Amino acid sequence: MSERYAVIGNPISHSLSPRIHAVFARQTQQDVEYGAIQAPIDGFRAAAERFRAEEGRGMNVTAPFKRDAFTFATKLTKRAENAGAVNTLKFDEAGVLGDNTDGAGLVADIARLGVSFVGKRILLMGAGGAARGVVLPLLEQKPALVAIANRTVPKALALAKQWGSGSVLRAGGYGDFGAERFDIVINATSASLHGDLPSLPKSAFDEATLAYDMVYGSWPTPFLAAAKSCGVPQLADGLGMLVAQAAESFYLWRGVRPETSSVIEMFRRS
Repeated sequence: MSERYAVIGNPISHSLSPRIHAVFARQTQQDVEYGAIQAPIDGFRAAAERFRAEEGRGMNVTAPFKRDAFTFATKLTKRAENAGAVNTLKFDEAGVLGDNTDGAGLVADIARLGVSFVGKRILLMGAGGAARGVVLPLLEQKPALVAIANRTVPKALALAKQWGSGSVLRAGGYGDFGAERFDIVINATSASLHGDLPSLPKSAFDEATLAYDMVYGSWPTPFLAAAKSCGVPQLADGLGMLVAQAAESFYLWRGVRPETSSVIEMFRRS
């Protein structure tokens, strides 16, 4: 009998997760069934408990329920604790394990692109949930600097303070970094979803070799179009991160790590 997994969110009809995990299951020869659950905005806990009671083995969690999943878990991984949010739940006899695979997905996808973080200057745009989930994984890659820029400066400062601001981790407004140069610029804001562009000085792209937008969809996003116009040679959206973080979830559940490059290319073509 297939073991059951699902992605939960609201809305959820747009999610690629069921298709991604179906490909992973075929690739790794795992007997799993993966569906999608749209829970009411105030109904996450009831929906998750119902799925677990029906012998569900795990869930991916998307907006707006990552904080709900954080409080629902009975045990948290270190990266979930640091992110303050959960995007993966594993159900077993010991309880409910909460994990956050977003940062691992970002790091894995950028590594797939052949880009190293070691000794690099990284600009991370945004200080919301998406940024929170990737700060620690970025710091673990030994960069020279992670600069967090956000429209609301106190929010950026608070995020940096969580890990102890210093020579490697700094924070401020977009204008505070206008005179600096970066190797990698990552957009962790939701601006691209609305066709907008954060007010980042174009000079931030002057020496960048990679611009990465954590949003995926219409190509290029406004952020990537701006980076291209500034001469950034390598551009990437969040499709690869989506697939890579899903692979990390699959590994947590099944103990088998799917190959992602062919899956990313398959979805890119479609």
